[in-house]
Amino acid sequence: MYANIFGDFVKGKDLSHYSQPIQNGIILHRKIDDYIDHHPIVRELIHKLYKPLPKVAGIAVDLYFDHLLANNWEKYCNIELNDFILQFENAQIDRAEIKNEEFWSVIDRMKKGEWLQHSASEYGLRKSSEGVSRMISFPNVLNEAPIVYKNNQQIIENTFHRFMEEAVPFFKDYYTTILS
Repeated sequence: MYANIFGDFVKGKDLSHYSQPIQNGIILHRKIDDYIDHHPIVRELIHKLYKPLPKVAGIAVDLYFDHLLANNWEKYCNIELNDFILQFENAQIDRAEIKNEEFWSVIDRMKKGEWLQHSASEYGLRKSSEGVSRMISFPNVLNEAPIVYKNNQQIIENTFHRFMEEAVPFFKDYYTTILS
């Protein structure tokens, strides 16, 4: 779980200095990003949302999909969301294995702010949009993402469910392959 998130903080292709589980998480993160970034229905949605969310429509779609996954968790995962969150928060991770203070700062803020607990709520979508907006190095309107979501909720939700119909079997096969 942590290694997958860590994928956002790792640059380059040489992962050999990380343990195999961390490498697997980083690779899975990159594979998911690549899959979603190049999926035709997701690209179509990003194009539709570009006008109200210039330069950040793709980021907004990631946040929307996280929000919708939390709202539809039981449809896509066989473990309860609250149990998953408890596993995440109680995992014993050796901080020396991932030497990146920015990463650990985000993880600590995630836990303290209960980001995962709020991910299914409007509040959570608003807070994640505002937080990511502040992390972006250029002026942006990502903080407007919750309003754009409300105005386009049906098309965003339909795209999410159509995407997940293809993504779940794809990543189930992929994940099974890397574990074998």
